[in-house]
Amino acid sequence: MLKIKDLYAGLGGKDILQGINLEVKAGEIHAIMGPNGSGKSTLASVVAGKEEYEVTRGYITFENEDISELDPEERAHKGIFLSFQYPVEIPGVSVTNFIKTAINETHKSKKMDDMPASEMLKMIKEKADMLEIDRKFLSRSLNEGFSGGEKKRNEIFQMAMLEPKLAILDETDSGLDIDALKVVANGVNKLKSKDNAVIVITHYQRLLDYIIPDFVHVIMNGRIVKSGTKELAYELEEKGYDWIKEELV
Repeated sequence: MLKIKDLYAGLGGKDILQGINLEVKAGEIHAIMGPNGSGKSTLASVVAGKEEYEVTRGYITFENEDISELDPEERAHKGIFLSFQYPVEIPGVSVTNFIKTAINETHKSKKMDDMPASEMLKMIKEKADMLEIDRKFLSRSLNEGFSGGEKKRNEIFQMAMLEPKLAILDETDSGLDIDALKVVANGVNKLKSKDNAVIVITHYQRLLDYIIPDFVHVIMNGRIVKSGTKELAYELEEKGYDWIKEELV
């Protein structure tokens, strides 16, 4: 599904990513861990196509298509979803209206008619119930006055509605208490299928108690320096990152 080969990218003429190689197949969950400043969020942003980042070498393919030159909107329409670490507040635009617009824009990009209102409302009800979201929540302005947990729950709701092929969760556990963490993880697990894939970017092993990854990758200095199974996350929790640095010396 997603293939990243020898990827160098960064900001202001400085490469933050320095030779990333990664392959994510349908049905898989990949966790990406690493210390602050290692390039985790940069990788998420580059895959999603955020325009302030410049790719200087290598390529990214999604479903066998080179997407390196596509803008974020085009990538989203192809099925790439990025859950932001700090979601933006949009006063005056309700959660429901935002998601209706997003879905219909995706339909338009595929030369499809807008989703019928009755079908949209049915889908909203089903997904809200699945994620244990109060209907009143959906009429509120997008992220305005939301707690950290509400913002993350809203992003998982957006993911459920958009049904992306690849979901990238950038530190979605940041600032969450254990109850909010469980709700987010439960939503991700319910949405997982053999036809989609998830990349979870996190500092901490605790999220991986609830979202079980097939693979764990450690990024340091803009490169993936170690990969393994979920046991690698437990090892990182116990030992930190210094032992990996020592292995690299």
